[in-house]
Amino acid sequence: MSTDGGSGLRPGKGNAEGVTAGKGKTDGVAVTPTTAAASASCQYRCIECNQEAKELYRDYSHGVLKITICKSCQKPVDKYIEYDPVIILINAILCRAQAYRHILFNTKINMHGKLCVFCLLCEAYLRWWQLQDSSRRIDPDDFIRYAKEWDFYRMFAIASLEQTAYFTGIFTFLWVERPLTAKKNPNFALLLKALLLSSYGKLLLIPAVIWEHDYTPLCLRLIKVFVLTSNFQAVRVTLNVNRKLSFLAILSGLLVESAMVYFFQRMAWAVGSDCHP
Repeated sequence: MSTDGGSGLRPGKGNAEGVTAGKGKTDGVAVTPTTAAASASCQYRCIECNQEAKELYRDYSHGVLKITICKSCQKPVDKYIEYDPVIILINAILCRAQAYRHILFNTKINMHGKLCVFCLLCEAYLRWWQLQDSSRRIDPDDFIRYAKEWDFYRMFAIASLEQTAYFTGIFTFLWVERPLTAKKNPNFALLLKALLLSSYGKLLLIPAVIWEHDYTPLCLRLIKVFVLTSNFQAVRVTLNVNRKLSFLAILSGLLVESAMVYFFQRMAWAVGSDCHP
């Protein structure tokens, strides 16, 4: 789940990267009735208590800024607007709820689609590599170039279907339990974005394959656990639910995905892999 310093804050509040609470440079605009009305329609979230906020900071002109204080918890609405993107990324890797709220609610990141495709390519490559490695021990002369390419496309399709089954299990459980998820209808579009972004741990599959060693199977299992943990935190932060409900949602997704994996194994289509979440 990466952040981009250039497109961090949503339109209308400018770029507050590197700005301190009292001074600094910004391309934001001074507060006027027009901008105040515009900000009222663009809701942010306090990263500490998850309450809605109309703005992250206020520009008093001449480069003098003041970070907005949350009316509920009396803490800065989003302290991460002052932080370097690398620090935010480290906090996201540590699964800090505050970092997740900053990325999901207070930034404008639309790279989840590309990230999803790239993660699926990484997973498909790992499965394809396992398939070629196991087949090579039997008879290396049975494979030609176009057959290997078809195997890669097949692994990509299987990985996509398994991920779809995983997300379907999560959404189905949350839809059934929606009276417990929130006072209002859950935003499943935002949840899908959160799940896709929080699956960034799959990018570690490629280094695990390139630098192959005796601990590669252990590394793949650790990557799987990390992705599940990130998805768990994404569900909890996005819907503002308790840990038990988030855990059950992830477990439901795993059960549906496991059923899909079992189906593929019965059809002899897939290769056993420790990488899918």
